[in-house]
Amino acid sequence: MKKHYRRKGFLIKWIVLLFDVLIINGIFFMVYHWENSSSSGLFFLREIKTVILLLNSCYLYSLYFVPIRIHKPIVHVDKVVEQALSTVSLHIILFITCLFFLYQEIFSIHFVITYYLVLYIAFVIWRVTARKIITFYRRTGHNYRTLVIAGAQERGQDLYAELVNESSAGYKILGFFDDNSSLQKQVGDLLLGNIADLEQFVSENEIDEIYCTLPNSQSDIVIHLMNFCEKNQVKFYLVPEYFSYIKKSLILESIATVPLLSIKPEPLEYAHNRLIKRFFDVFFSLIVLVTVFPMLYVVFGILIKISSPGPILFKQLRTGIYGKDFYCYKFRTMKLNGDADKKQATRDDPRITRIGAFLRKTNLDEMPQFVNVLKGEMSIVGPRPHMLSHTELYSSLIDKYMIRHLVQPGITGWAQITGFRGEINEIGQMDERVKRDVWYIENWTFFFDLKIVFLTTLSMFRKERKNAY
Repeated sequence: MKKHYRRKGFLIKWIVLLFDVLIINGIFFMVYHWENSSSSGLFFLREIKTVILLLNSCYLYSLYFVPIRIHKPIVHVDKVVEQALSTVSLHIILFITCLFFLYQEIFSIHFVITYYLVLYIAFVIWRVTARKIITFYRRTGHNYRTLVIAGAQERGQDLYAELVNESSAGYKILGFFDDNSSLQKQVGDLLLGNIADLEQFVSENEIDEIYCTLPNSQSDIVIHLMNFCEKNQVKFYLVPEYFSYIKKSLILESIATVPLLSIKPEPLEYAHNRLIKRFFDVFFSLIVLVTVFPMLYVVFGILIKISSPGPILFKQLRTGIYGKDFYCYKFRTMKLNGDADKKQATRDDPRITRIGAFLRKTNLDEMPQFVNVLKGEMSIVGPRPHMLSHTELYSSLIDKYMIRHLVQPGITGWAQITGFRGEINEIGQMDERVKRDVWYIENWTFFFDLKIVFLTTLSMFRKERKNAY
């Protein structure tokens, strides 16, 4: 059976690798030549062949830890950037370590810094461009995977919807096979026949993959399909029945010959991830507090004092990590009132001053919270801290509400940049906010934090910001 997509996918991976090598070596020679342009004879160092071999060996070794993935069906741009930066960062560690022990005096610090700065930029641009080209190539009908789904019930339909939404992944979904003919009302012409018809259909058509969403009660059929796929070189994927109620990532373990599935630990449970996050918090906060904040405090402090009597800063008890209370700082945006700790700001709220409205719309009222970050009470990115009254109310109404307190609250968060910020009018809005907070905790990466910071900064310059009042 012809497997055209596998051959092309393999070829795409090697093309990416080839261009990676060309960029790494091309930039090396470009920077080296530029550094030694006044004495061209130095360009041909006696050890240059060994250094070039070392340069490329470090890259190939780094692929063992950060493999090329941009040819995979579903890879978002932020992940492409993350992998590109991770590859170059690992290359720095390996290459510099080797140079230190072997050739200490060949390259200046200026050369190394220049080379890797240029390489960072070039690598990110190249990898993102390559992903865009692959995406375009697949959207035009090339390098696609032809597949069918065994099982047209709810899980099968959910899977179909997810695959269709990923138009750049290169999936060509022919339809479903299911013994329940009544499901045709839901999937229409996509129901291609019974499960018994599946093998003949695969034999007569070029099918690359079969996704099975059949229930556990049909385990005999599932095993039979799995064996059929092995014999006919068709990729087989099983969507487990617990998919409907377990959304977390799982890892496969075993006791002797007995396979076990366990819930994957959350990223911030690992000490090294918490250390990375804390280092970024302290570093970024110090920069803001030393450079930007003093000027903002003076300018907005004067305007706040002019707008209404009262202090420049407003502090309020909020719920922090592990449910511990702390005083959260903000620029005061309201007139002094007795409802500040009970009532959220609403649209056209008469308590908000003119300068306060501007501060809220631009998120600048949150700037004093960098002090909270430096004190270790908050993080730059995380679930937004809520008033104590909200914690008490929603913890009894929403199942996973308290999970958001397993990490430090943040100045900004995934929920805020995806449209769930500001006033909460109904339980459904808070439920969606909590879902996004929990998703952030379960899928945290350092680059995910950088993405949220970037999108938050970008949103400050947009004219329309949902619920920004």
